[in-house]
Amino acid sequence: MNDFAFTLAGAALRARPDGTLHWPAAGLLAVSDLHLGKAERIARRGGTLLPPYDSAETLERLARALEETAARVVICLGDSFDDDAAARALPAPLGLRLAALMAGRRWIWIAGNHDPGPVALGGSHHAEWAEGAVVFRHIARPLPDGGTKGGEISGHYHPKVRLPGAGPARAAFLIDTRRVILPAFGAYTGGLASTAPVLSGLMAPGALAVLTGRRAVPAPMPRAQPSCPPTSGKRPSTESR
Repeated sequence: MNDFAFTLAGAALRARPDGTLHWPAAGLLAVSDLHLGKAERIARRGGTLLPPYDSAETLERLARALEETAARVVICLGDSFDDDAAARALPAPLGLRLAALMAGRRWIWIAGNHDPGPVALGGSHHAEWAEGAVVFRHIARPLPDGGTKGGEISGHYHPKVRLPGAGPARAAFLIDTRRVILPAFGAYTGGLASTAPVLSGLMAPGALAVLTGRRAVPAPMPRAQPSCPPTSGKRPSTESR
């Protein structure tokens, strides 16, 4: 098994090498930041012309994940499309492919900052979703101190991690005892290094990064090195005491 198994708020979860999060007991698969239609959106706004294959690749990868997990419930954690126009411009064959993936499954769209939810595509649409003691939302929020046993699963930040001597940065899950931030699943998505202050601020001490790839690789989450305190500008004294 190439997954990384862990527990959040009593739920036994698996961070998968493809960047999806599996909750076997609930028959649930969570995926974040598909950004379908990104190449089309960039071209439409006069940017670099990219090959328009990102959406097809993303959906094929999602199809494999659904086949491998036999998930009955799918939660898309926001930014499923790169913007509302990209959702409307989804080519008919890809719309049919997505509809086939949705058929027979409970499909939950969480609103993101890029898209409020592709309301024309069926499924249910929510700002956030609670399953047991776990809340699914697009952007992580500060969690209350003490007493709560709940957990949070989110996306948005596209975390990436580069381990020393391990080649280029890879998309990664960030995991602590109360929170999981998923990597972006979309084919053309970039990433934010785990050393970014916002991610260091969100994740508790001792958080793990679980890198995606051929297998899920856990490692201590890299964080920004604390800056040295400023000096007074005075030269050290050389007087003998």
